[in-house]
Formats: sequence, C-alpha cells, structure tokens
Amino acid sequence: MSLRGKIVFITGASAGIGAATALAFAAEGARLLLAARRASKLAEVASRAIERGAPAVHSIDLDVRDHRAVQQAVDDLPPEWAEIDILVNNAGLSRGLDKLYMGKIQDWEEMIDTNVKGLLYVTRAVVPGMVVRGHGHVINLGSTAGELTYPNGAVYCATKAAEKAINDGLRQDVLGTPLRVTSVDPGMVETEFSMVRFHGDSERAAKVYNGIKPLTPEDVAEVIVWAARQPAHVNIARVQLTTVQQANSLLFSRNE
Repeated sequence: MSLRGKIVFITGASAGIGAATALAFAAEGARLLLAARRASKLAEVASRAIERGAPAVHSIDLDVRDHRAVQQAVDDLPPEWAEIDILVNNAGLSRGLDKLYMGKIQDWEEMIDTNVKGLLYVTRAVVPGMVVRGHGHVINLGSTAGELTYPNGAVYCATKAAEKAINDGLRQDVLGTPLRVTSVDPGMVETEFSMVRFHGDSERAAKVYNGIKPLTPEDVAEVIVWAARQPAHVNIARVQLTTVQQANSLLFSRNE
C-alpha cells in the first residue's frame, strides 16, 4: 500500500520513537499531523520531515492528558487535515523505578494519565471519523513490559498491559469495518525513556544500557511503517521486537 499523501497523526512526536516515526513516514511521502507538548522540539522534527520528503506538516501543541484539549484539537483541524488515515498513539512515558509500596503517587498519575487515559482520549477523538469514512489504521505503541511485569515497575507495566487490552478491544469493536488496529511492542530502546524515568539523572539512565546494544527509535519506526504499508485486507495485530540481547522484560545478556 502506498502511503504517499496519506494523513498520519503521530502523538509524542517531538523526540524518540515518535520523531523517528515522523521521519520514516515522511520518506514515504505521507502528510504529517504531529502532536507533542514541546513545541520547539516539534518544530525541529517538522522541519526535518519536510527535508525528508513530507509534502506537508501540521503541528499541534498538545498534552494528551487533557481530554478537552484533545477533542478540541481534532475538531479544529483545517478541512484539508481532518480526514486522518493513520493514527500512531505513541505518547507515553515511565516515571520512577520504585517498589510499589514506596512509589510516588505523582509518578503513578502521570503514567496512567498519559499511557492509558491519553491513549483513550486520542482514540476516542479520531476513530469515529475513520469509521464514518470507512478507512483508517490505528497503531498503538505497547511494550514487552505489558506482557511480563518486572520488579519496581508494576505501575508502568500495568499501563502497558492496559494498552494491550485497549488495542485488542478496539480491534474487536471495529470488526465489520475496514479499519485496522495494530500494537507495536518494543523491548529496550535507547531514547529519552530512562532519563524521563529517573527524572533527569543521566548517570543512572546510562547504566540501563550498559553492555547492551539496544534497539534504536529508527528500528521501531521501520516496523510501524511496515505494518501501515501492508495491503488493505491485511491487519498486523501485534509485533514484538527486541534487541538480540533481550529475551523479555526481565532477561538480558550484557557484555562484560
């Protein structure tokens, strides 16, 4: 399936997997609808996307945790951007790595509000239009953490388990329409993820990747675009990808 001219809405597009996905779709000639909280970073990605081949980019300063703002942003899209073909629900984060009984409630709320409720808000705002138009593809970013919980990560893992359930439930709910629903579930990817998790502690964040060649954001973006390019009758339900040094969210082989 050609992606040229398709409108692709990507949340959390200012960095990491979201930014890499924007550039990958740009190279396919897609029109990009980019959303994130960091407007300056988003502008940089938009500029690079144009250079990469996107015929047009429309950026939105958006916090997916605000359901009114999400709905308003979708309702206020210019007519030429309103018919979204592909939604990439990428916005997400992890905060803290604490035992559950010692976790910070603010961290929990940020993860749940972004990873679960934000996913729901954007999906609720975009998918009805896809159903009416009779075409569309929703690609959700999951994680190996949604399949197997690891120590000190119960709440983050729970949010990714929720993504898995929401993804599968949405696929059931659009059965009988031409819509496609996909979950792309990476393992360890070297992004700002660990810096965000550890509230900017770069030394602690760097240790996460010691002795491992992790996935890159571009690796994940390539899989997202691959799923979107399948023939219209093919739905990729779920793809899980890891570095060869990772078996699951618990087991790693680190070089000495």
